[in-house]
Amino acid sequence: MSRLLIQSHQEFENYLGQKLGVSEYHTVTQEQIDKFAEATLDFQWIHTNPEKAKTEGAFGSTIAHGYLTLSLLPFMWEQVVEVKNFKMLVNYGIEQFKFSAPVLVNSKVRTHVWLQECTNLRGISRIKLRVQMEIEGNKKPAFDGTIIFLYHFNN
Repeated sequence: MSRLLIQSHQEFENYLGQKLGVSEYHTVTQEQIDKFAEATLDFQWIHTNPEKAKTEGAFGSTIAHGYLTLSLLPFMWEQVVEVKNFKMLVNYGIEQFKFSAPVLVNSKVRTHVWLQECTNLRGISRIKLRVQMEIEGNKKPAFDGTIIFLYHFNN
């Protein structure tokens, strides 16, 4: 898979309003869900108890935490765009974000990314990205929303 290479604010501006790409598929495993539960102290049975989820849950299996799917964005973003020549990246914000469909255990997901806005804030680039996580074989996305990064580029 080829990634888009960005090395400056001006290069981001060249893609304003365009789809930047799509990540590779990633399989969300029960092990990953369990580790996320441990890290966040969110042990709700719909995520961590496969037997109960199978018999009592609405989906027939465990599902990933919504915030687990959200936390995959940096990993998937780096598959779409390689940003170089920067001192620091800051996760700045999330806007108009909606979780639309559950991600069942062992589902394959990938993220589509569009550049909505690119603003130069006195040398810091504020990048607004529309992100939509696709679930393989599902018409509804896992989520759709806007994330905002601040890139501090070198000169």
